[in-house]
Amino acid sequence: MANTSELLTISTLVYAPMETVWECYTQPEHITQWNFASDDWCCPWAKVELTPGGRMVSRMEAKDGSMGFDFEAIYEEVASGSHLSYTLLDGRKVSTQFVQDGDHIKVTTQFDSETENDPEMQRAGWQAILENFKKHAEQQT
Repeated sequence: MANTSELLTISTLVYAPMETVWECYTQPEHITQWNFASDDWCCPWAKVELTPGGRMVSRMEAKDGSMGFDFEAIYEEVASGSHLSYTLLDGRKVSTQFVQDGDHIKVTTQFDSETENDPEMQRAGWQAILENFKKHAEQQT
């Protein structure tokens, strides 16, 4: 097990307009459709105050009811269609950039790893969630 945090990076290309990508990434009714790493998990609800100092909370649960947790953070920066950053309640930092590149949006997230689980496992989990986001956003167009 790791005992120090490291900065991890994930990214994907989303073939959808920036307005759609931003809305799908930041609006609760969309977040609940993609914010889980595997099909045996779900996100039953999400709340978003999309402003610096605002809270973001999403509930992540195993579909069989065996476990679940709230993913909670405070937004630091919010620039519509460009980037956002937040701090998780445990102090870890997360930032996401949205960059138009031709017919797609490159979405890149950097986050501080937690120290209880292997960083590569964390990267894989966050990447799986980002791929669910990509699929959801592309289905909205």
